[in-house]
Amino acid sequence: MSDFPFQRVVVTGGAGFLGSHVVEKLKARGVVPYVPRSAYTDLRKPDDVADMFHTHDPQLVIHCAAICGGIGLNQAQPATLFHDNLRMGSQILHLAHLWATKKMVNIGTICSYPENTPVPFREEDLWNGYPEPTNAAYGMAKKMLIVQSQAYRQQYGFNSINLLLANLYGPGDNFDPETSHVIPAIIRKCVEAVETGAQSITLWGTGQPTREFLHVEDAADAILLAAEHYDSSDPVNVGTGVEISIEELACLIASQCGYRGVIQWDHSKPDGQMRRCLNVSKASTRFSFYATRWLGAGLRETIEWYKSTRPQAILA
Repeated sequence: MSDFPFQRVVVTGGAGFLGSHVVEKLKARGVVPYVPRSAYTDLRKPDDVADMFHTHDPQLVIHCAAICGGIGLNQAQPATLFHDNLRMGSQILHLAHLWATKKMVNIGTICSYPENTPVPFREEDLWNGYPEPTNAAYGMAKKMLIVQSQAYRQQYGFNSINLLLANLYGPGDNFDPETSHVIPAIIRKCVEAVETGAQSITLWGTGQPTREFLHVEDAADAILLAAEHYDSSDPVNVGTGVEISIEELACLIASQCGYRGVIQWDHSKPDGQMRRCLNVSKASTRFSFYATRWLGAGLRETIEWYKSTRPQAILA
């Protein structure tokens, strides 16, 4: 018997990195959510979204689906990241309102914060400037969904909430060299360097920017807590409140991978925003979320998962 307050749940992106962890936690609570698959449901198409609501009549929609990646992808495809993310989120929220869905959880990003936000980032600073240019298109698309959420609550009384997640990592992450974020990108380079005996690896930027990293299991816990206990369209930061420089992160990953070579920094590549760290007090007071999985142990777990699941390299 489930103790979760919603029995009919749709998790968009439920086959992806974050969404799959949300799905497993829902199943552990006795709820088997519906996960739309891109082969049958294109969330960018209104008719497909309408069919999903008609067929599954969700009480709760958790919108994890997103097209996202590291700085390289953001620079190469800003129009795609803006258009597809805004279109998916906007249509789902609109149909959820029309279908009288009880609640929607929208997963946002700290990329929406202004470039020069004081650290730690407070939710009240979200509108005090334009996002850092290397990820502005993606950040603004997600930011517009907060506007829509607040507007639909004001005009229609529709209950949707917005969570601003720190950079995620953990088992199941995307290790594709063209689209991955920083942690899987560094892990892959270090593991491959150990396998091939390479004496150096090259990483983007200067290594000086800082980032905050949230284990995907903590993120999934926060989403379910907010779905149960938070009912405001005002955005909430979800993270650890702890930052680390990319250089320190790279050294930590290299050590855990057993890589002893040189780490070179390509200064011709962008650093992105220089500091990112969240004030996470609102999440603790509004829905009692506290991160419990810390970076060192989480990286070891992620590295071991990657080593155990990747195809074995064919060494010359």
